[in-house]
Formats: sequence, structure tokens, C-alpha cells
Amino acid sequence: MGSVILYGSQYGSARRYAEAFSRMTGFPAASFGERADLSACERVIYFGGLYAGGVKGLRQTAAALPPDTAMVIVTVGLADVSDPENIRSIRRSVRRQVPERVWDRAILFHLRGGIDYSRLSLRHRAMMALLYRQVSRLPAEKQTAETRGILETYGKAVDFFDSGALLPILEAVR
Repeated sequence: MGSVILYGSQYGSARRYAEAFSRMTGFPAASFGERADLSACERVIYFGGLYAGGVKGLRQTAAALPPDTAMVIVTVGLADVSDPENIRSIRRSVRRQVPERVWDRAILFHLRGGIDYSRLSLRHRAMMALLYRQVSRLPAEKQTAETRGILETYGKAVDFFDSGALLPILEAVR
């Protein structure tokens, strides 16, 4: 089997991107928990939601990757991916989750997803409330693009889904 698309998504943004990419490429897509055997895959394209400093399902997927299988990692989160500081932070997070053998060969992309506070679990709502209180106390000069994004979107429903953002990934896998 050639390429497969896997995703780890809590609230749907990573799944939406994965399914849109599946329609563009014809590669099959599934949740990371539904696909245990990756031995026949030449390449795994992984779309993972960013949650509390980690990428949902990435650690498990990378650990299950056969040695010669290539990996494209696509993070999906609320942070502005045009900000270099956000990208550095996301890459540090990804680096902590994948073995060296995967990291050395992986191609990384970052997309913006969304958030709808009305759909968050009680636990996630509480975590976001604590985070909001913490960052709202920061002086303006100490705020980062990521913390400003939290302040701007807190309590709202925002959706940054952009199927056009998949085109560079499409070029990379052709």
C-alpha cells in the first residue's frame, strides 16, 4: 500500500483537514485508533490536533511506524501558523513526541483549525479558563502571538479551516 492518511482529532478540525486531503489525493483516511497495522504503508500522512502542548495520537502513530515508512506530520491548532514563534513552539512539541528515526525523516506542516467553546468538554473548558486567566494577567509587552490568540478567541466559536492551505502538502506528497 502506498500512502495512508491518519488523524487524531478531538473536536473535528484535524479530521476535516484529513478528509479534505483524502478527497484531493484519493488516499484512504482513518482515525489513528482505527488503523493498527502500518506495515504495508510506504508513507503515513498524519493530521493531528494540538492539545495542551501535544499532538493527539502522534506518539502512538510514530511508535507504530515501520522503520522505512516515511511520515508527513500536519499539526492543526488555534495558533497563528504565520508567526515564527508559534511554529518553533509547535515543532518543539512535535519533537518531544516522535522517535529520532521518525523526526529525522519527517516533513512538517502546520494548519489553523478552530475552537468552539460551547462544544468543549467540561475538563477542556476548565483548562482554557485557567489558561485565559493566566494570560490575561500578562502585560502587553510579555504577550506572545499565541497568548494574544487565546485572549482574542476565548469563549467564542472560531473556524480558520482553509482547504487551500492543503496545497503545499499536496505538492510535497506528489
